[in-house]
Amino acid sequence: MMQYYGAGVQACYRGPRLYDTEETETVVKNVIAWYKQYRDILNSDIIHLRRADGRDWDGIMHLNPNLKNKGLVMLYNPLKENITRSIKLPLYYSGLSKEVTILEKGKNKITKTLDRNYQVQIECTIPAESYTWLLIQ
Repeated sequence: MMQYYGAGVQACYRGPRLYDTEETETVVKNVIAWYKQYRDILNSDIIHLRRADGRDWDGIMHLNPNLKNKGLVMLYNPLKENITRSIKLPLYYSGLSKEVTILEKGKNKITKTLDRNYQVQIECTIPAESYTWLLIQ
């Protein structure tokens, strides 16, 4: 579900039973609340960071220089173990030119200086068969 909302795709659910358990209802409500909170950036342009091949991480980055949140990065791990990778974020289209603030899952603020190519290198740990996300300000 998060891969769709994280890509800015809105879903339309139909059927007699959307929630089969209370846990499912909680998950759906949390994901939709997250999507509504970041809807503006999630509906912005996308840059693919690494093609999905099922052998290592893949990711996309939404960018919009006109918003407070200039970007939102979705990183996915298809492997059966946690991975830590150094990932280069190309931020030319973010409108940022000197410094960038990165928040992992909306917390843990990190400030980085952009290099001459408007890029930053960040080390991320992505849980096994799961995802993480970064907010760019």
